[in-house]
Amino acid sequence: MRLSELKCKEVINEKDCKRLGNVSDVEFDSKTGCIESIIIPGQMKLCNLFGKSEEYIIPYKCICQIGEDIVLVCIDTEKFTF
Repeated sequence: MRLSELKCKEVINEKDCKRLGNVSDVEFDSKTGCIESIIIPGQMKLCNLFGKSEEYIIPYKCICQIGEDIVLVCIDTEKFTF
């Protein structure tokens, strides 16, 4: 799978069945070349005026399944929001 294909997929939390967004970036381990985590931007705060949006940084081990259209993750959203 290419990174461009992964970015098109919608991320859904299996725990509460909520849509988190689409993958915006991926963190790699520079030594092994393996994916460490995926990054999903959160919603902007108050029309982009007050503060930066939160983002979800989800470790690769929390990914349950990668399908044709979606990526299923199992996380507690409060713990993975930055």
